[in-house]
Amino acid sequence: MTEHRLGAGQGTALLLGAVLGPGMLVLPQLAAAAAGPASVLAWAALLVLSVPVAMTFAALGVRYPGGGGVAGFAGLAFGRRASAVVGWWFYGSVPVGVVAGALVGGRYVEAALGVDDAVAAAFLLAAAFAANAAGLRTSGRLQAGLVVLLVALLAVAVVTAAPHAEAAGFTPFAPNGAAGVASAAGVLLFAFVGWEAASHLSAEFAGGRRGLLRATAVTLVVISVLYLGVAVTTVGVLGERAGATAVPLTALLETGFGAAARPVTGVVAVLLTFGAVNAYIAGAARLGAALAGDGALPGWFARGGGPGGEPLRSLGLVAVLSVVVLAAAVAAPMLGLAVDLDALMRVTSAALAAVTVAGTAAAARLLPRGRWRATALAAGVLSCVALAACGAYLVVPAVLALVALAVTRANARRPLPRRSPR
Repeated sequence: MTEHRLGAGQGTALLLGAVLGPGMLVLPQLAAAAAGPASVLAWAALLVLSVPVAMTFAALGVRYPGGGGVAGFAGLAFGRRASAVVGWWFYGSVPVGVVAGALVGGRYVEAALGVDDAVAAAFLLAAAFAANAAGLRTSGRLQAGLVVLLVALLAVAVVTAAPHAEAAGFTPFAPNGAAGVASAAGVLLFAFVGWEAASHLSAEFAGGRRGLLRATAVTLVVISVLYLGVAVTTVGVLGERAGATAVPLTALLETGFGAAARPVTGVVAVLLTFGAVNAYIAGAARLGAALAGDGALPGWFARGGGPGGEPLRSLGLVAVLSVVVLAAAVAAPMLGLAVDLDALMRVTSAALAAVTVAGTAAAARLLPRGRWRATALAAGVLSCVALAACGAYLVVPAVLALVALAVTRANARRPLPRRSPR
């Protein structure tokens, strides 16, 4: 049987799907709320950061195909404990990230149908966990279709709304100064993670190394055009409303198409968020079982993590944690706490930005001297600057790292469970 290889189009679609997600339905508003029109500077700065980071992970994938992702690279470079910490950063970010994603969809449902966004988010989460418990996964083709749908939605919003942009929307340009731009960068990191997916796909490209690097370059161009287009258009068209509207893409589409865009955008938002949440839950369940098998989680959660198995115990843990996060987000306003969508995205961004820093640090140690190591070092420095923009939210990866080390040390005192071969 002929082995299937990814062509340039398929590979680019998969990389786009890893980086581009439903967070784009709300991030333009959150960034504008933090920095005003100067939020476009944060978008541009993070796009500059993405170039060395994306190429570094592509280089790691070429040199270490099937290396186990960032946790595997960290293990190769710095040992088992580093691998456990990176795994926990991924695993710990998922319950917060999926709740944030569900709330994004909930916002658009509320705008379209009047249903409370928290109620809509709860239904989206319940459906996604039920689908995973039943063994239903979002297929690769469906995921690719959802990526195409999101790209089309963003492109149509920009093209139809851009003619209505006005220079007045960019004044005052930086109402919150440099601190506002840094704050915007902290939440926008949510839209710039996922480049590590290149390391998983390296062995699948028909063109080998050239195919992976070409797909990475094309993906960089596509997201640069989309992100800057959405950022500039949102500010230029909506002006002061850019930081206030809960559904910025709906507002842009209504500018071009009128009120008919509202229910259509609501349906599309539900499809996009459900697909992303379903995929992340499935991945987290597998990751939790793998962490348990490696001693970074209690061994009880390793069951079902082998090929063809169903990691229901790990899935149950993700479900419980997600319910806790959603309950905290719903109860927070009544308790005077700031646990809103912005905070949830910043928590997720901080954990995943720490993963990026770990990956670039591993690359600086694993890649050969010369151009690629220099690229990794540049990516590492820029990633640390971006990580610093997370501010107080850095406590999240710090706490997760301490928990990972404590659990790993505790499990090292007892024999690890036997795992099925992978």
